[in-house]
Amino acid sequence: MKKNLLTIVISAVLALIFVLLLFVFQVRQSEVAVVTFFGKPTARQYDQPGAYFKWPWPIQSVYKLDQRTQNFEDKITENFTTDNITLVTMVYVGWKITDAKTFFPKFAGGSTVVAERMLDDIVSQAKTAVIGKHPLADFVNANEQDLKFDAIEREIRIVAEAQLRTNNCGIGIEYLGIKKLGLPEAVTQSVFDQMTAERKVKSDTLDAEGQSQAAQIRSTAEREAAEKITKADAEARKIRGQGEAVAAEVYPVFQQNPELAGFLLRLDALELSLKERSTLIFDTRTPPFDLFSGIITNKPGK
Repeated sequence: MKKNLLTIVISAVLALIFVLLLFVFQVRQSEVAVVTFFGKPTARQYDQPGAYFKWPWPIQSVYKLDQRTQNFEDKITENFTTDNITLVTMVYVGWKITDAKTFFPKFAGGSTVVAERMLDDIVSQAKTAVIGKHPLADFVNANEQDLKFDAIEREIRIVAEAQLRTNNCGIGIEYLGIKKLGLPEAVTQSVFDQMTAERKVKSDTLDAEGQSQAAQIRSTAEREAAEKITKADAEARKIRGQGEAVAAEVYPVFQQNPELAGFLLRLDALELSLKERSTLIFDTRTPPFDLFSGIITNKPGK
């Protein structure tokens, strides 16, 4: 009796599991599910984790797609810049399914292999179009500030996303960047020669500008110096003229009394000597210190 009961319980459990498999499906965190009704996708997509009801096959079928970001690299290609230089390039792309009910019928039952094949063509076309708008200096430059890698990567992504929207693919690009960048061996030397010539032209231009500025600075300095010298000469002539005028006024007086003139000159010289606090050692026989003659006397013991 107990054995029959155990058999019944096990049978019931297996039947329940079978029913659940027929009528219930589970969606994990990293998945998005598309349910078809007699082979045609329904309007709803299941992108939240949990268990959901469905009708058994062939009424409804469930297709689960990976909702995580997929990594992809396009083929290495040769592209021409706007100045006709060949660049060897490769880009990497991160993409994910953004609309499962659109993606599923577009790519043979949700095949990511087919999706990446189409994405390869779209990204390669976008890359060719964008690189053709930029000169080599935007990719290879001695001045880091003149490089435009970020802007070029954004342009490629924008063009590729626009094409994906036009084709209604249900795909979104999460990131895109240049992975490889180089020059074909056949053109490497010619490109280096061209870059050297461009640098020489810039160097010569900067040198010429420097010499021109130096000449302007020297010319300005010489002109200002000449103006200052002319002004100083005019001021000196003015002062000499004033001195000569004063001398002309007092000269007749000094002619009438030469002794008074000599005395006044000695006083002026003495005043100039004593303008600042000083210790003087002098000979009273030497003008203008002869004025002290008779004032300073030798005292005993000194």
